[in-house]
Formats: sequence, C-alpha cells, structure tokens
Amino acid sequence: MTTLRAGDLVQVTRVASVQFSSPIMFRVIRVLDWITYEGWTWLDGYQLDAKGEAVARRSIFVQPAGLMVQRRTAPVPLGQQRRSRSPQRR
Repeated sequence: MTTLRAGDLVQVTRVASVQFSSPIMFRVIRVLDWITYEGWTWLDGYQLDAKGEAVARRSIFVQPAGLMVQRRTAPVPLGQQRRSRSPQRR
C-alpha cells in the first residue's frame, strides 16, 4: 500500500476495520501521527454520500493495507503551488 495523502478518496470496508460492516467512502484530510498498533493508523477526513458530498467529519482507526484507494491526489508541480494572498513585505 502506498502512503495516503490529503485529498485521497478511499473505500473503507470490513477488511480495513471490523467496525465498517457497511462500506463507506472517505476523503482523507490528513493521516494523524498518533501512536498506534503495528499496521494501524488514524485518518482524519470526511465520510461521503453516494453523490460524493461530505456528510460527516470523522477520525477513523484502520489498517491502511485494507483500504481500497479510489482516487489519488495528484502532486502539485513545484511552480504551481498556492501562494499567500497577503501583501508582500519589502
């Protein structure tokens, strides 16, 4: 399994954690760096409905190896990264 990043869309099923007997779609905000058991991690993000709209913000405890990545976030090219809109200081 590759490393998850903000914006990734994953399907969370019972394979990732027994609490998900009914699968959910989940958009990752961040991978939390909390200490956990080997092979487990905490994800912060949004549970999505069938239309892809966020219905709840959640932190979930899962085995990343059991997640099905539906869409990866494309890396932002170095020259196109967001810039602050605040005025430049001289």
